[in-house]
Amino acid sequence: MGLAHRNIEGTAMKQSNNGPDSQPRPTEGFGVPLTETNPHCFLVRVPKNNKGAVEIVENLGVQAKDNSSEEIVRVILDRPRWTAIRQEVQRIFNNRLKEHKLTTSRWKVGDNPVDRLLGKELCVLAWAVERMDEDNIPVAVRNWMAFRPEERWWLFSMTAMSTGLAHDDDRGWRVALRHALGDVAQHDLFKPRGVTKRADDRSEQSFDLFSHNPTKE
Repeated sequence: MGLAHRNIEGTAMKQSNNGPDSQPRPTEGFGVPLTETNPHCFLVRVPKNNKGAVEIVENLGVQAKDNSSEEIVRVILDRPRWTAIRQEVQRIFNNRLKEHKLTTSRWKVGDNPVDRLLGKELCVLAWAVERMDEDNIPVAVRNWMAFRPEERWWLFSMTAMSTGLAHDDDRGWRVALRHALGDVAQHDLFKPRGVTKRADDRSEQSFDLFSHNPTKE
């Protein structure tokens, strides 16, 4: 997949804000472009059963090597833990979308499309709380909010490399995230200081929907 394709979202975002007469790009869910065929995104699957677990799935779309590898189940949250984070995540994501005049969304039963970078950020929080004492989840949410978006992307990348599947819930970086977000008030431990940026990282940073504005959060 070429760099030009990976930058298509950033290009569309810039075009949506190029003047008073410009039209925002059409999206579904939380920022997933309707102008692309089978885009790389995340799906948050909320079952009808109000006690059913919620799946967060990465859909590689056209980047998948074959149909069997198109979807990766990243995390499964029991309903109480999902309920504990859903409203705050929805608020943060919608604030980011509104800054760029994109359609906001809300969680509903069924598949909820989430932009690929927002989905990475959601995974970081979900990984942290999946086995956390429920009393600590509000602390984890506040600590997650304190990260800049690019820090959340870095944490996703580091975790996904070795423990990024649903069944990796009690190993390595997943355990580290749980303690870092749930046990302490600061997140300096995992600041990606001096991380060498790859071409993919630079292309993600060009997608200015994800620039950090703490006054909105």
